[in-house]
Amino acid sequence: MQKNRLVIASQNLNKVKEIKSILVDLNYEVLPAFQVIGTLEIEEDGSTFEENAKKKALLTAKAADCLALADDSGLEVAVLNNQPGVYSARYAGEQATDEDNNQKLLSALADIPEGSRQARFRCVIAIADPQGKVVTCEGICNGRITFKPRGDNGFGYDPLFLVEEYGKTFAELETGIKNKISHRAMALQKAKEILAGDLAKNFLGN
Repeated sequence: MQKNRLVIASQNLNKVKEIKSILVDLNYEVLPAFQVIGTLEIEEDGSTFEENAKKKALLTAKAADCLALADDSGLEVAVLNNQPGVYSARYAGEQATDEDNNQKLLSALADIPEGSRQARFRCVIAIADPQGKVVTCEGICNGRITFKPRGDNGFGYDPLFLVEEYGKTFAELETGIKNKISHRAMALQKAKEILAGDLAKNFLGN
């Protein structure tokens, strides 16, 4: 059976790898956008995760002429009024590294006690077709911010995000566990239902 093509609207190879591992059992050829359309510069200027995800999915689907999946996700820290939020990837500046962002977050929480460091990772996924149809779904994972990085796996804020149930940060968790409980995993499970079900055929014309 010929596989349908699904383009992932991200330049982040870690993210693409994580998405592919979760969608592996679907009848889709999952490809990063740069392999199909080269570099497509999309300004993430939305005020919400949903706005950014929809914009990336729609523009990528049109450019690639096939279904596209995009996500926008980030860390929301309660005591910081849900910052860094949509600015998670550039919290410490436009060219910030993961370490830069982590250090800024730790500095912002320097005087905050353990009991007040609640946070959540939130992910919104958008799936779009070239005709401009789009559907979204969301996943959330709750936790708290540690006082220093822990673990060598993962990326972004993973070394600082502690999942209370496991007593480990995302960067300490086994990949199989993270791919079941993470915000992106939860959103992707909903996306799988969309891609595998009648909604993909009827709503997205797939």
